[in-house]
Amino acid sequence: MPDPSDLGRYGPPINRTLVFLLLGLGAGAVYASLGLGLVVVHRVSGVVHVAHGAVAAYVAYVFVELRTAGDLVLPVGRLDLGEEVPFTAAFAISLGVAAAVGLLAYGLVFRPLRGAPALAGLVASVGLMGTLQALIVLRFGASGRPVPAILPSEQVSLFGAEVPRDRLLLAAIVVTAAAVLWAVYRFTRFGLASRAAADDTTGVALLGWSPDRLAATNWVVASVLAGVGGILVAPVTGLDPVTTTLLVVPALAAALVGRLVSFSATVAAALALGMAQSLILLLQDNYPWVPRSGIREALPLVVIVLALSLGAGARLARAGSGTGPGSRLPLAGRPRRVTLLATAGTLVGAVGVLGLQGQDRMALVTSLIGALVCLSIVVLTGWSGQISLAQMAFAGVAGFSLSRLATGVGIPFPVAPLLAAALAAVAGLLVGLPALRARGVSLAVVTLAGAVVVEEVVFKSPTLTGGFAGSRVPAPSVVGWRLEPADPAFGLLVLAVLVATAVGLARLRMGAAGRQLLAVRANPRAAAVAGVDVTVIRLTAFALSAFLAGVAGALLGYQQGQLSFGSFGVFVSLAYLAVAYLGGIAGIGGALVGGLLVPNGLAFTLLDLGRYQLLVSGLGLMLVTVLAPGGLTGWRRR
Repeated sequence: MPDPSDLGRYGPPINRTLVFLLLGLGAGAVYASLGLGLVVVHRVSGVVHVAHGAVAAYVAYVFVELRTAGDLVLPVGRLDLGEEVPFTAAFAISLGVAAAVGLLAYGLVFRPLRGAPALAGLVASVGLMGTLQALIVLRFGASGRPVPAILPSEQVSLFGAEVPRDRLLLAAIVVTAAAVLWAVYRFTRFGLASRAAADDTTGVALLGWSPDRLAATNWVVASVLAGVGGILVAPVTGLDPVTTTLLVVPALAAALVGRLVSFSATVAAALALGMAQSLILLLQDNYPWVPRSGIREALPLVVIVLALSLGAGARLARAGSGTGPGSRLPLAGRPRRVTLLATAGTLVGAVGVLGLQGQDRMALVTSLIGALVCLSIVVLTGWSGQISLAQMAFAGVAGFSLSRLATGVGIPFPVAPLLAAALAAVAGLLVGLPALRARGVSLAVVTLAGAVVVEEVVFKSPTLTGGFAGSRVPAPSVVGWRLEPADPAFGLLVLAVLVATAVGLARLRMGAAGRQLLAVRANPRAAAVAGVDVTVIRLTAFALSAFLAGVAGALLGYQQGQLSFGSFGVFVSLAYLAVAYLGGIAGIGGALVGGLLVPNGLAFTLLDLGRYQLLVSGLGLMLVTVLAPGGLTGWRRR
């Protein structure tokens, strides 16, 4: 992206506008290369592959390490090749790694999930994203890397404007790739068979084609496309484990414009999106009334919502309607012996809070708060069937609101955290409005993009949250007794909140409201015919889920004392979805087990997994998704 503070060298206004538009072709090419892979995967498997950006990032890191250090870094080890590897060899090796990633992902994870509901494929992709990002951090470090230019970058004159040649070359490459893919899938027997296999695997098998080989080949093609894109655009965008991985969000926006089937529309939308984001930089410099932050980050979300409202979500709904043996959603069992289990859980928790010391006690409290977040996911996803990837965004709204209410306004405990959680519930209602039209995977895509926007625009704002400095949250005070985070009394407070919430949700599940939630999850149309107000139930589920996440966010604020945006980022939300699914996303017991598995929780602290938390969570999520869709607590029921 150009530096908007140095616009004079770009000439007259018309030239500056053209320059910024053309410079946006670099980012647009990134989105296009990833979007093409998303289309390939979805056409053949019906999976919205949110890990596609992580594949691009991993392959790009492998390439850079080969070029700069002469090391081939694989998940299982590091092979020292002695010296820097030439470009052609490094490029070929990296694409071989990309092909292997695609083949293994399909063979080990997504092939067993064929015929499963959309939730299973999405959750498995989330697990793969976490696994690849963990491998990047473990093998290459958490900091970003500058990447030397690969394509020629000298200035060329185009319509009177001077622009780097590499932007034009990148755009030409993705347009050519789209044309080749269109021709292959339109005119070759392989392409026709792949398109047919997406709808009728039996018919394709009768014609002599192997549906598994077709799908595996398409997954390899998609991963190679991601690898090529990640390598070629790394000098333009830089290489960072988080930023590069989240490039999948604008790529999803472009792919949805193409309804996940059109290569040409995907590339056109991606290039237009990149150019529009670049032009926003120019507008921000020329017009003081244009907000200085947030517009560029929000643009993909706007595109996603518009694409879904214009019918792109219909294909996602059809792709997510599994009919195979794994197509049933996890069983939401009826709670039993609630009073006995609540009493026993309270006693065990109290013994743990009072008996553990130091870091172990803090880990237990973290697990108790994490269980609250998992309960919010159980209500929303496990019981109402709505997939949200932004639960920690709701927790962040409450946490930062608590800071303002407690330190700025002086509202005491417990009014302040309840008001903060109520604000989170309002945010949940606002996010839940798209759920009236966008359901299942469509809603997951919207909430993922929304979580990115909230993190970039709200949580990183120095004005609203203190930015990198964070926001202070004073310890709660009960009748003059200050509950410090390290005190057992604070742990007992968190335990009491968790037990009360779990008992309340158990009563809810056994009542009429619980039956209505499950009816909407199973079949919204049938529920409406039976007299259930589907709109009210969906919005209520979102509001209740956001309120519970907000309570957890407020408690997290009290525990940490100083909140930062890192506590509520997108990947934190994905990590909580992972552990909730691991424990059992449709049951209260599953949420309690998930709480034990949260990052920095009791299980990881006692096992001393430390920096391997994300890797273990990602691998465990993929394993449980394939072997036990009901989670660890649902294994016996299955």
